[in-house]
Amino acid sequence: MTHAGSTLAPPVAAPKPAPRGRARPSLVRAGGVAVGLFLGVRLTGVAVLALVAHLAGRHPLPLLARSWDSVWYLGIAAHGYGHDLPSSDPGPHSDLAFFPLYPALLRAVTALAPVGGGTAGLLISWTAAAVAAAGIHAVGSRLHGRATGIALVLLWGLLPHAVVLSMAYTEPVLTAFAAWSLYALLAGNWLWAGALAALAGLARPNGLAVAAAVLATAGTEVWRRRGKVSHRLWTGAALAPLGWTAYVLWVGRRRGDLLGGYFEVQRLWGSTFDFGLGSLQFVRVMLLHGTRFVFPMALLLVVAATVLYALLLLDRVPLPPLVFSGVLLLIALGGSGFFESKPRFLLPAFPLLLPLAQMLAKTAKTRPWHATVLVATLAGLSYVYGAYLVVYAQAPL
Repeated sequence: MTHAGSTLAPPVAAPKPAPRGRARPSLVRAGGVAVGLFLGVRLTGVAVLALVAHLAGRHPLPLLARSWDSVWYLGIAAHGYGHDLPSSDPGPHSDLAFFPLYPALLRAVTALAPVGGGTAGLLISWTAAAVAAAGIHAVGSRLHGRATGIALVLLWGLLPHAVVLSMAYTEPVLTAFAAWSLYALLAGNWLWAGALAALAGLARPNGLAVAAAVLATAGTEVWRRRGKVSHRLWTGAALAPLGWTAYVLWVGRRRGDLLGGYFEVQRLWGSTFDFGLGSLQFVRVMLLHGTRFVFPMALLLVVAATVLYALLLLDRVPLPPLVFSGVLLLIALGGSGFFESKPRFLLPAFPLLLPLAQMLAKTAKTRPWHATVLVATLAGLSYVYGAYLVVYAQAPL
């Protein structure tokens, strides 16, 4: 647990710290273990999905590489922006709703390697997921020690919607930039934090949460030091919102409404920020009239995320992960439309799992058999539900 008044908390001290020369190799080894565990659980999940898809008479590769939003990103990578899909609910769907970093990466990979767009998307997502796992471990280790860092990565890889981390989606890319930006903030490296936040802002609309963490932390530091801060802080804070802001303004200019054009695109997708009114109306309909399994599960996961954020507040974690998770949760709770996708929107909010990771790390030390059973249970639920979402649910992820 960190001190209440600390913005950039130091790493939790071990009872008997290793000599400095050994600390970095040891941390690297622990990070390698965390990434290896993550890849193991996700590859097992892909194997389960492939088996379920085979039993359903479907091929797993198109399901992973060309489902829902993946198709839009592939189209942008191949043909550029400017294509709408006719829709009556509530209006035409424009590809301008999708941020540009992932399509740019797709074009780069297909230009450099002899692979198609779908395979390139999977290569990008799987690589980004591994980088994200390393960053998540680094953040968890800095805050609560290496055992918690490993547990945090394991829990993230076994979330009910973790199947998305194995698909050609943008959540792994955002999480990779977010995790390492938060780590840079905790380490006091403002330039890296700001640059990575800018890239996160080019990856997804809710990438704005990373910039919010940088700006809030910088503002607190300026206040604490009464303005006597280095130019690196000011530069990092200036860089942080550039990616998100630049794309939103570019879409606005293209639509003829500099400040409102992007938000009009999102409105036509049925996605607006209404302080949760649309979500409450949807929950009311779902509870009164019943609906398919995906929606109550999404409601359960959003409620769980809210409870976990309350635990973060009680644990008094440092400001960067607190603001980052809080903004992601606010966007998920306050945004209307695509209720079934809210758990996916929260996938990058890995700091929400810190209280559970601490508990799992302690259990693994004192009652390893109990921890093993718990992880195996989580894995079974994650694999089965992930396969159901992709193969059978027929609901937007």
